[in-house]
Amino acid sequence: MPSAVRAVPVVLAVLGATVLTLLVVAPPVTAADGWSAAPSGEARPAFYAEGEPGAALQDTVSLTNRGRTSVEVSLRAAGAEVAFAESRLRLPPRTRTEVPFTVTVPADDATAELVARDADGRTLRVALHLRATVPRVSALTVEHVAIHADRITYELVNRGTTALVPRLAIRADGLLGPLLDRAPRTLPRDLAPGRRLKLSEPWDGPALDCVEVRLTVTATGGARDEARVSAGVGPWGAVAGGAGTVAAGGALCVVRRLLVLRRRRRSAAVLPEPSCPGAELTGAVS
Repeated sequence: MPSAVRAVPVVLAVLGATVLTLLVVAPPVTAADGWSAAPSGEARPAFYAEGEPGAALQDTVSLTNRGRTSVEVSLRAAGAEVAFAESRLRLPPRTRTEVPFTVTVPADDATAELVARDADGRTLRVALHLRATVPRVSALTVEHVAIHADRITYELVNRGTTALVPRLAIRADGLLGPLLDRAPRTLPRDLAPGRRLKLSEPWDGPALDCVEVRLTVTATGGARDEARVSAGVGPWGAVAGGAGTVAAGGALCVVRRLLVLRRRRRSAAVLPEPSCPGAELTGAVS
């Protein structure tokens, strides 16, 4: 054999590109009677696995018996979900045995061990470093939008895996035209993955109208969502005539919907007449 062997990383074919990376050169773990355990390959003192949570990664542990007698060895793992091709085996003298195994990547980074033990109780441990890589996904939703006398309330939810800095644009339209049009601005609140924020925007609503509010939220990574809400609004703070005001606002919303429906019908009715080349050809022949 050559005096020096160049160490090469072991590439795994598992749920995406996953690699067991070469660490530093070090001797294998050796028991007193001459048998040892180490990652297969050249001079890897520990296993280092990286992948998405739940991914099944494969590698091989090498057991070497340099002694003159056979050794009975059992294998198990501590701190990780590992399945060995063989968990109990006999190592003949002056031989090396390769044992494949599969490890499941946990939800968070962890350090585990592969534990080899012989019949006399001698135990060898090889470190297994696990790194969970979570795919970067940018996603958010705008929920529970509500119109009040002096504010618009809503909730933002981060549905992705990355922290977001949201930008908000607001538009409000009444029965007679636009009431509010705020250009996109960055909100002073970061949105961590999975977090829900209850927020509000100042709003000076009309005395009586049917209002449609549209909230558009964007963030880096292509995250975007839009929510709309319509309501009849008015001087809700007034005690007298409050119920009548609500009813009037609702009636205005009905009128708004009817006007929108009427415009749509007119647009559908004023369509260009389709040409009929066949009819023109028939007339020419006659």
